[in-house]
Amino acid sequence: MSTQVALITGASRGLGLEVARAYARRGLRLILTARGGDALEVAANQLRGLTEVVALPVDVGAPAEAARLVEAGLQAFGRVDVLINNASELGPSPMPDLEHLPIDSFVDVLRVNVVGALTLIQQVLPGMKSRNSGLIVNVTSDAGVQAYPTWGGYGASKAALEQLSRVLAAELEGTGVRVYVVDPGDMDTAMHRAAEPGVDLSHLATPDLVAPAFLQLLELSEPAGRFEAQRMLSSTAV
Repeated sequence: MSTQVALITGASRGLGLEVARAYARRGLRLILTARGGDALEVAANQLRGLTEVVALPVDVGAPAEAARLVEAGLQAFGRVDVLINNASELGPSPMPDLEHLPIDSFVDVLRVNVVGALTLIQQVLPGMKSRNSGLIVNVTSDAGVQAYPTWGGYGASKAALEQLSRVLAAELEGTGVRVYVVDPGDMDTAMHRAAEPGVDLSHLATPDLVAPAFLQLLELSEPAGRFEAQRMLSSTAV
């Protein structure tokens, strides 16, 4: 693993940071991004004691910025072996029903959650295909497959990301590039608290308990699939 490089979006906090920490401990080198530069630099400094880190604050939903991120990673490490599309935009908080969802907010959700993910995929795929090896992980949600009131904008973006992933997997069959969709399950995170302000989430799993599932993904041989992270971990618990 010491030569592998993982690019992780939304890496300044929550699940993204914990996946980065787990990968750093495994020996992967890291390219990290988030929109908040200060929080990202704090996270990067924590991880530099474990591995080599390139950290660049960008808006992944802006194609030029996403391209700049990948270019910085390639200049530093020469390759990207693993892409974790974890960054997500929730939309207004508290979340409105679809009748009252501002269209500009919905466009921003789609821009980050779908367009941003595809932009980064397009940037890293040529290198992965040339090596006949690579892993693309798109982080989704059960809101993309279940109808929860007020979750329509976010859920629609995750449904689009899941379909994009299925088509991508079909197009990449036989190339050696694996495409996984991962539902981390309900977690106690800042985003979930913003989605449901005032609701007690203390009974839910924290991101550090879910991140080990992303280590398992490194070892899977399946060329594609949809996985529920918390179920993966419970099935391997002793």
